[in-house]
Amino acid sequence: MTTRNPVEMLLHWEQERPTQPWLFQPLHGEWQGITWGQAADQVRRIASALKARYAPGTAIAISGRNTAHWFMADLAIAMAGCISVGLYPKQSTDAVKYILNHCEAKALFVGPSMDLEEFLGAVPAGIDRISFPYPDVPKGDLAWDELVKSHEPMNGYAAPDPKELWTLIYTSGTTGNPKGVMITGENLSFAAGGLMKAMPAQGQERFFSYLPLAHAFERGALEVASIYFGAEVYFLEHIEKLAEQLKEVAPTRFFGVPLVYGRIQTGVLKKMPQQKLDRLLKIPVISGIVKRKIKQGAGLQNARYLFVGAAPMPIPLLNWFQKLGITVLQGYGMTENNIYATANLPGANRIGSVGRPMPGANMKLSEEGEILFQHPGVMAGYYKEPEKTRETFTADGYLRTGDKGKVDADGYLYITGRVKDIFKTLKGKYVAPGPIEGAMARNTDIDQMCFVGTGLKQPIMVVTLLPEAWKKPREEVGKQLVADMEEVNKTLEPHEEIAKILVVKEAWTIDNNMMTPTMKVKRNMVEERYMPLIQKEAETRSKLAWEA
Repeated sequence: MTTRNPVEMLLHWEQERPTQPWLFQPLHGEWQGITWGQAADQVRRIASALKARYAPGTAIAISGRNTAHWFMADLAIAMAGCISVGLYPKQSTDAVKYILNHCEAKALFVGPSMDLEEFLGAVPAGIDRISFPYPDVPKGDLAWDELVKSHEPMNGYAAPDPKELWTLIYTSGTTGNPKGVMITGENLSFAAGGLMKAMPAQGQERFFSYLPLAHAFERGALEVASIYFGAEVYFLEHIEKLAEQLKEVAPTRFFGVPLVYGRIQTGVLKKMPQQKLDRLLKIPVISGIVKRKIKQGAGLQNARYLFVGAAPMPIPLLNWFQKLGITVLQGYGMTENNIYATANLPGANRIGSVGRPMPGANMKLSEEGEILFQHPGVMAGYYKEPEKTRETFTADGYLRTGDKGKVDADGYLYITGRVKDIFKTLKGKYVAPGPIEGAMARNTDIDQMCFVGTGLKQPIMVVTLLPEAWKKPREEVGKQLVADMEEVNKTLEPHEEIAKILVVKEAWTIDNNMMTPTMKVKRNMVEERYMPLIQKEAETRSKLAWEA
């Protein structure tokens, strides 16, 4: 496995491929290429500027949507001996204030983002603002281009001790304040080395970066991986262009969360209803043509690896893609183990599982079934949180994931629920909501769902619908929801059965605080917001209810 850190890898490509494009930044619909040599030159100059202003170990934050400058700023911060801290584009103002104060950030790179004025209003006084060179970014105390012009490239980079802090990745937890996960150089190089061993490069790799870089999944699978693989990276210009630019880029590896794959499915079914698709897939020659057209239409025709992470992907959705000849590989990881845990791989994929342990991942289950890990990629701890750090590790040094699981005879891991998400109904019985939500995802009208049961005799499934579902006759949608619920209930214990489907009107989004920046439903917010309605509906016998 590699021992080079990301900065050393950048300098390696600067020598090996100085004129080869690495980063492709879209501006007004045109891709602007930045070579390895150009990127390294800018990184060196920004590192010189940072080193002249801030002491080693200083926290420096990066904000805005994914851009080439996000990558370069992250590397420049590391090269200067400082600590990078990523902020989500749609982070709540309270979280922005907390994170910047908690890490004692002295500077902030400001990138393009929606609601930028609101975001900047949450930045504490005394933090230098360094503006990225984009038209919609207001000029800060310092400007990227001006710093590049006014500083000589930093030379003589000496790699720090691998065990020194490299970056802080703040979790977007569904409750409480974010925790700063301490990731070291050793954590990054170990995970990168294992990734290269398990999923080696095949020719010139091409990535598409659109998931938040503040999250460990995109940071590791895209940014860090591109530096080690020497892969090209194309950045999404705007969320509304996702389908268009994904098709244009046609990456060799595609990484998504379940919600993104669900949107791809919706896009396909909008053009070709499920019944027609099923009919065409049964015709031998036509089937192959349809599959190719769908792949090309989605921009997935070149993807040798299609991964889903950050949250469990429903088995019905995995099977739907498989029928189209599109194998979506489910993996598992968390910020605290640097997203280095388990993965399904081509030729070694078991649908429903999250795969087998990655090289050197060292996984085991506790007596209670909690999944535990111990390897060089596991975090150094939570920043300024020694007590929480101690609670997160076992006496023999294994990381507690908080997830419960089981392992089959071939070593494939299955997630059976969250230790903390398990709730108890009034009958005194425990219910794990995750697998039941996953089974209910067979219904293609559902957008998001949350299974609740605390304080109830029998659990209720709260759901939101996709925009297309609201255009259908309510009776038709309701009939299918109840039919799917009854099918799921046949597989459950009596105390686990879904008593009712409750359809609520408003979509759950990051903006209305019903989802985290990584697009996970905030279970506590669902319970808080809808509990009066849930309790009211729990007293009626109907199998389906609609929010008035």
